[in-house]
Amino acid sequence: MEEKKLWIDGQWVETKNSYVLTSPYSGEEIAKVAMASVQDVEKAIEGAHEAFQSFKKTTAFERAEILYKVVELIRNRKEDFAKILAMEAGKPLSVGLVEVDRTIATYQFSAEAAKQSMGETVPMDAAPGVKDRIGYTKRVPLGVVSAITPFNFPFNLVAHKLGPAFAVGNTVVLKPATQTPLSALVLAEIFKEAGLPDGALQIVTGSGSELSDILVTHPLVKKVTFTGSGAVGLKLKEKVGLRKITLELGSNAAVIVEPSTPIEKVISRCVTGAFGYAGQVCISLQRVYVHESIYEQFTNAFVEETKKLKLGDPLDASTDVSAMIHPKEVERIKEWIEEAKQQGAVVATGAEFTERTMAPTVMTHVSPDMKIVCQETFAPIVSIVPYKNLDEAISFVNSSDLGLNAGIYTNVLTDAMKAADELEAGAIVINDVPTFRIDNMPYGGVKNSGYGREGIKYAIEEMTDLKFITIKTSF
Repeated sequence: MEEKKLWIDGQWVETKNSYVLTSPYSGEEIAKVAMASVQDVEKAIEGAHEAFQSFKKTTAFERAEILYKVVELIRNRKEDFAKILAMEAGKPLSVGLVEVDRTIATYQFSAEAAKQSMGETVPMDAAPGVKDRIGYTKRVPLGVVSAITPFNFPFNLVAHKLGPAFAVGNTVVLKPATQTPLSALVLAEIFKEAGLPDGALQIVTGSGSELSDILVTHPLVKKVTFTGSGAVGLKLKEKVGLRKITLELGSNAAVIVEPSTPIEKVISRCVTGAFGYAGQVCISLQRVYVHESIYEQFTNAFVEETKKLKLGDPLDASTDVSAMIHPKEVERIKEWIEEAKQQGAVVATGAEFTERTMAPTVMTHVSPDMKIVCQETFAPIVSIVPYKNLDEAISFVNSSDLGLNAGIYTNVLTDAMKAADELEAGAIVINDVPTFRIDNMPYGGVKNSGYGREGIKYAIEEMTDLKFITIKTSF
């Protein structure tokens, strides 16, 4: 069994303790992975701080060239990376290849952004009595960034931390999810070959509960970026103090389907939005609100399309949906479904389980207080609910205490604009599912869905300080 070590100061470092990584689908042992201690993380942070002293002086051109080289190296290993995702994350190969393509785009956006970090001039003479002065702003790197990432997009969500940070000259200590360390560790080789200076990227693996405190509170850490659960994110926010922090904490994504929608053209997309990667996506379509005039037609079509999905081995190219990340997650959602059924919900299709998998599931006759409706399921399950008018549909969507993305299908412009104005979410997607995301758009939520924004340009703003300089041109 392959043994994985920590990546500290450009070298592989052994640890006293380790854990065995297993496949979410088969339970097979994949690798033996190092468990970092608090002392290991301290060393990584100190090394990143030391590397920052020189890395911050590199030119935008030099940093862009490193990121362009990363793009090239990942592109040459796309199939290998997709297999890593299938093994450690249970992600079907077809879905994994899409993630790798997005990862390539994220680093490419970052390379381009490295050359576009600009300030502005400030008209000093606009103030009374001020003359002979020039004023301008510039963006400057912060220093060491602590990046804590989840299991569901272990290449691309890491890229959203590393790419913007390196584009502007920060260094990073990366703590990947315990279930998906392999995709992070392979990046050590990629960035080393691309020319990133030793120490600029440190990778520590192990328990998040044991390592998060030092990653957040160490005085040399200047920025924390975290994607994960709301409960953990709130604890980090309380500990971070005056440091900058970005939190992406999940959602309960909904779409409204208006009567003007050509159902036959959107069903496949809605099914993909609900069940891609077994629903383990922050913006996975979880709630579908359909106008009562087309509810039966839409629901029947959605159920039939769902039944076409193939559940199986992620390494099988024909698989659409595979394992959930851990058997305990299967048990959790199984309990939620049983509870909903006891309260009157109906299973239209699915709700079939093995120890590690759950068939794509469609629920009807649900009520707003059921866990499968009001909480983030993070599972291959969707609820379809009728509504009377657009105002009611908007109120249904907004009833959640989460708000990352929301969507509406309509051919009526005024209804689309009404939804854009009144839906409470970080992004409103018109005529597509809320699962839509491209990697240069601003991404982040309102309410309990997070704090701050990702998306390369917007992440760079979060990962830099604004410095103002003024010059008096005469004595």
